[in-house]
Amino acid sequence: MTRMRPLRLLVVEGNPKAMRERHAAVSGQTPSAFYSDVLTQLTAAEKLEATIDVCYPADEGANLPDGAGVGSYDGAVITGSGLNLWKAERESLVQVDFARTIYDAGVPFFGSCWGLQVAAAAAGGEVKLNRRGREIGIARSIHLTDAGRDHALHAGRAQVFDAPAIHSDEVAAVPPGATVTAVNDLCAVQAAEIRHGDGVFWGVQFHPEYTFAELGGILTRYTPIMLEEGFFRDSAEAAAYIADLVALDADPARKDVAWRLGVAPSVLDPKIRRTELINWITRQVLPALSARTRA
Repeated sequence: MTRMRPLRLLVVEGNPKAMRERHAAVSGQTPSAFYSDVLTQLTAAEKLEATIDVCYPADEGANLPDGAGVGSYDGAVITGSGLNLWKAERESLVQVDFARTIYDAGVPFFGSCWGLQVAAAAAGGEVKLNRRGREIGIARSIHLTDAGRDHALHAGRAQVFDAPAIHSDEVAAVPPGATVTAVNDLCAVQAAEIRHGDGVFWGVQFHPEYTFAELGGILTRYTPIMLEEGFFRDSAEAAAYIADLVALDADPARKDVAWRLGVAPSVLDPKIRRTELINWITRQVLPALSARTRA
């Protein structure tokens, strides 16, 4: 029996330096460091060794892997970001170009939120400000499409589910080769598979990787915006909501807090919450690694 070598995964940080430093100041880690820790936990749960590298395409002078370098990885993941693709800033467009490099390398490809948007734009789709408004905290009543019910991305998911989320943009026009697998009332593309060139991308608009503490840190930064947009009446209400999130992270058995926030048991369970990310590892990354190891 051929023993598989350790996984090599690439995490693509979606934020420029200033944004990720602001994030880390509140949450304790950059999005890419947090995502790397989650991937380490998930691969360890599968009894796999993994080496995880991080790259920073939004940074000036970033030393990014070329096609051959990307091709040496067993999977690539793009994190969330505070950028907006419709602004067409350099920090955004360079990530779209890099996503095309990942597609061309044929490496299993995953993204949360911003990652889905970048992958869609790289394949010819369009991202716009969501006219329905911001989705923040817990995305409610996400439901699988007909295509999504039997898709391996969502294996083990209920037909309707909630998930941590924060975004004001959405994929407004899906690219050729895309299959929308989940939607809800606030967002027409909550999950999708995108086939482009030699690559296959699986992605979600929500954040399966998030803990409630991470979500609380992000909402702390977003409190002024949430007050302005009417999500909270005042700072005290915002602080109480965030404190509940942190309390739920520390003790998921707090039925009182879960009830108050309307958090379903499936969202409390990290294995269920991370369904799509786990499925990507087990159903995209591992089969590709196995094939390469045999070769």
